[in-house]
Amino acid sequence: MIKDEIQNLRRELNEANYNYYVLNAPTISDLEFDKKLKELETLERENSQFFDANSPTQRIGSDINQQFIQVAHQYPMISLANTYSEGEVTDFYNRTQRALNQDFELVCELKYDGTAISLIYENGSLITAITRGDGEKGDDVTANVRTIKSIPLSLHGKKIPEKFEIRGEILLPWAEFDRLNRERELQEEPLFANPRNAAAGTLKLQNSSIVASRKLDAYLYYMLGENLPAQTHYENLQAAKLWGFKVSDAMKVCKNLQEVFDFLKYWDSARKNLPVATDGVVIKVNSISQQNFLGLTAKSPRWAIAYKFQAERAVTRLNSVSYQVGRTGTITPVANLEPVVLSGTTVKRASLHNADIIENLDLHIGDMVFVEKGGEIIPKITGVDSSQRINVGQKVIFISNCPECNSLLIRYDGEAAHYCPNENHCPPQIKGKIEHFVSRRAMNIDGLGEETVNLLYDNKLLNNIADIYELKVYDLARLERLGNKSAQNIINSIEHSKSVPYQRVVFALGIRFVGETTAKKLVNTFVSIENLEKATMEELTKVDEVGERIAQSVVNYFADNQNFEIINRLKLYGLQMMLSVEKQQAKTDVLAGKTIVISGTFSRHSRDEYKEIIERNGGKNSSSVSAKTSFILAGENMGPEKLKKAQSLGIQLIYETEFLKIISEE
Repeated sequence: MIKDEIQNLRRELNEANYNYYVLNAPTISDLEFDKKLKELETLERENSQFFDANSPTQRIGSDINQQFIQVAHQYPMISLANTYSEGEVTDFYNRTQRALNQDFELVCELKYDGTAISLIYENGSLITAITRGDGEKGDDVTANVRTIKSIPLSLHGKKIPEKFEIRGEILLPWAEFDRLNRERELQEEPLFANPRNAAAGTLKLQNSSIVASRKLDAYLYYMLGENLPAQTHYENLQAAKLWGFKVSDAMKVCKNLQEVFDFLKYWDSARKNLPVATDGVVIKVNSISQQNFLGLTAKSPRWAIAYKFQAERAVTRLNSVSYQVGRTGTITPVANLEPVVLSGTTVKRASLHNADIIENLDLHIGDMVFVEKGGEIIPKITGVDSSQRINVGQKVIFISNCPECNSLLIRYDGEAAHYCPNENHCPPQIKGKIEHFVSRRAMNIDGLGEETVNLLYDNKLLNNIADIYELKVYDLARLERLGNKSAQNIINSIEHSKSVPYQRVVFALGIRFVGETTAKKLVNTFVSIENLEKATMEELTKVDEVGERIAQSVVNYFADNQNFEIINRLKLYGLQMMLSVEKQQAKTDVLAGKTIVISGTFSRHSRDEYKEIIERNGGKNSSSVSAKTSFILAGENMGPEKLKKAQSLGIQLIYETEFLKIISEE
């Protein structure tokens, strides 16, 4: 039967993929694999009733753009506490020993430097793949993850739970990272900073066929769910390996602290020979029941830590210092170095941060400098090898004028950074403001990325954020790299942005020091842009968490005539410049004067929605429990640390139904 033939081919190809990408032991030639794949493609095309999203033919991805939707994690994806010394590892071991008061094992495994992923399987098939996001919810990137050949679409073996979750790290191997950067260099495109950023960016691409071409890899390291095959972390991962998952062989069950230290010492050196980036070792209590007993703090599990390897250091020559202008006018000095290999990548630049750091380093052009690359995207200079200071050039003095517009720089009291004050006429600031305005969390205008904004600015089509709403399809379609279809999509997205709510418009304006949270607080107090324009310093500083620095920045923004004109233009174009009638009517002071901590998961609203509800009803959100906490809005699986502290301070717990009655939603 055709169905049997299709299923047999799928099984053969899945097995071949597993042998090649997971076991690194190919059993058939590439030619034979391609022949079978084409045969399967033909059969599936002619018999569409047997379509399966987990078929090997679906790994090539699609060129159809997809919009990511956010999905709540069943189990929050919290971060691990970091340690940097053997002493801190010893402290963790001793704390665990005191808490358990019984024998325990630790599992040491490599900490891969990629982007975290959660994979949900049901009845042996991949159902959903979710990014970490904010830990409570993440983006559904299933279509992209299906293209990663080391992630099984269908499992094989025994004792596979009906439903379970397995977590791991999506990685870009060093070889693929170098290949992509060579291609981008030839095309004069910006280079990827490191494999971690490249992997994270690739996973969030809208075009899954491009994701497939990037050859991402994955290692899985943690299983969750009911009816897991074993009572220990290590045995569960060994079972996962038999089902088809790529689980690292670099794992060891340690009976004592010395075995842990031996593992750390070995891999601090051996990791440099691996095909993917690592930045440490994760140490976990092996027993699941002991993990459950130890529980979690507000931010991380008590049964695991991450030991971070010391940042690699190199010595190279400082050739020059250049200065970059950021969106808000911040001037960032960058050291241009003689190329040196550091943590597997060639380093040509390093951040110098600000004038004080340059002065403290006593830098001279030609100095031999120490460069470190820890978790930072751009490495940093940590010192000068003064013993090699022979015939060096001039001392590095921080500039006094903007490198782009020549304006005299300013430095605010109490701040380390210098700023260019010419925000409306300095090209990098103009373009930066536009890029911020169109970004996803602001106006969310698709198609106006950095390159397109530069193109429009250079062609004198954009000189401020209001100009966006003057663009026409013809203006865009005639430009290089843009056609009628792309142009129309951009115009459609611009039109759609007119419905973006008022609080996001205020954030999008790019007022210095006004982030998303501050914008929301301002909007809840000043319900229209006219009210915000007229707000005085005294009125602004009465808003929760708005101090004099933020208040002065808001006043200065609206005092600028050019900004005032831009706001008026945006009003004419139809942007939302007032809190919606529904939200205004929904505002009360029933929670006025109360500081509330949210903990756990809820059925009626998300945590973010409850934060907004609290603010809308006059309350204040707090992330930590203290004597100032009025009550805790408590959900399922409340954090044990918060519960313990609440009990010790005698703080009331109010549950979801009761809370909704208080605010009259029920």
